[in-house]
Amino acid sequence: MVDLSQARRRRSAPVAGQELTPTAVAAAAVDTIAALASGAGQAGVAVIRVSGPAVPAIAQDVLGTLPAPRQAALGAFLGADGLAIDHGLALYFPAPYSFTGEHVLELQGHGGRILVDMLLARLLACGARLARAGEFSERAFFNDKISLDQAEAIADAIAAGSTVTARAAVRSLEGAFSREIDALVADLIALRVYTEGAIDFPDEEDVDFLGDGEIKTRLDALITRLTALQSRAVQGAGFRDGLRVVILGQPNVGKSSLLNRLAQRDTAIVTAIAGTTRDVLSEQLSLDGLPLTVVDTAGLRETDDPIEAEGVRRARREINQADHVLLVTDASRPLDAAEQRLLAEIGQRVSVTILANKIDLAGLKPGRHEVDGYALVALSALDGQGLDTLAIRLKQVAGVAADGEPAFVARRRHLDALARAAAALKRGDERLTIDAAGELLAEELSLAQATLGEITGQVTSDDLLGAIFSSFCIGK
Repeated sequence: MVDLSQARRRRSAPVAGQELTPTAVAAAAVDTIAALASGAGQAGVAVIRVSGPAVPAIAQDVLGTLPAPRQAALGAFLGADGLAIDHGLALYFPAPYSFTGEHVLELQGHGGRILVDMLLARLLACGARLARAGEFSERAFFNDKISLDQAEAIADAIAAGSTVTARAAVRSLEGAFSREIDALVADLIALRVYTEGAIDFPDEEDVDFLGDGEIKTRLDALITRLTALQSRAVQGAGFRDGLRVVILGQPNVGKSSLLNRLAQRDTAIVTAIAGTTRDVLSEQLSLDGLPLTVVDTAGLRETDDPIEAEGVRRARREINQADHVLLVTDASRPLDAAEQRLLAEIGQRVSVTILANKIDLAGLKPGRHEVDGYALVALSALDGQGLDTLAIRLKQVAGVAADGEPAFVARRRHLDALARAAAALKRGDERLTIDAAGELLAEELSLAQATLGEITGQVTSDDLLGAIFSSFCIGK
């Protein structure tokens, strides 16, 4: 098991083909791990991965020989009695030229559950132990094979719910996000060196380095680049996390019809009888690659029916779990007192879009408007008019451009780190322009650098690492 308390707190950016340092080997290669890397259950082929210092000896025991590096070898996987457990392909990757940076052995055999269990038991008897969730990726991180955001991209690629998210996750895995962070950090370091030089030699050749405009120009350029990166990261986070959208409204305004239209199937029962929907219904959808959880709720009204009243209570509870609320109203009339009260009840807890439904009956045109500070979309859940406008609105709420896909995936912790780095640069700009205090500017630049380092793992707490890698699947 990797001892997080002994892990290096500062790491250099990973470089392709980089040799492992003794410190990295000592931090990660403490024992040998094994796990099923392919999907669990019966399958045509199963892949078992082994990583650690004991791999060469285990290969000798199980295969009878150590395969040539990076060449597939066909043969038997032997039990302790010398009899074959299975036949398949073996691949050997000697350290440091492997995913984890350690010796790695991959055994590709038949995907029967009994065969897999027998082979894993044999590997454990040879000195390996079962890997923890995410431990292979964790070792790759500690051995400078991948940055922390690249490790997270592995999990995001596996869990991707759309082709758009999958492509973005692969781009993150390839380093699209970390390269931009590394470039910003490099320029931050260069500006720190220049700034601290200006502090140390204020009278050199009678030049006012702090006031000559060079620092201000370079700082403004960094702020502009970081702001642009924040915008792209928000879009990447929107596609990764998606939205939980709750549909609210009074009975018979078309809430269930809207859910059915969005789901493109009859998920909810639709009738002219008020109170038909009595429980919470949800659908997992993809809106041009944006994951959505759309929740239909009971019509909000006072009722003596205990079952319907429970549905109304659950509908109000869903407000607290929503990322966004769609308040469905009847386009033939203005908002009534009950709807106004509901808007007041929601308040600032969650953003709201008002949907003026049934424009086909009211003779109105689809489109977007602003009403009392709320976005209002006029549409028809019956025939689909205005659904394209609603789609644009939901993408806007998620921080996603209406006509693009993310360059990389991002997580909430990435957005938080970028925001804190941007705040540090803004404070640094104030210290320079208002106070002409180079020392305070240098401190803010140092803080921004450390904050950006949290994204790639150059500066990372043990608790964060534990939380990240524990969310991975076994075998990764």
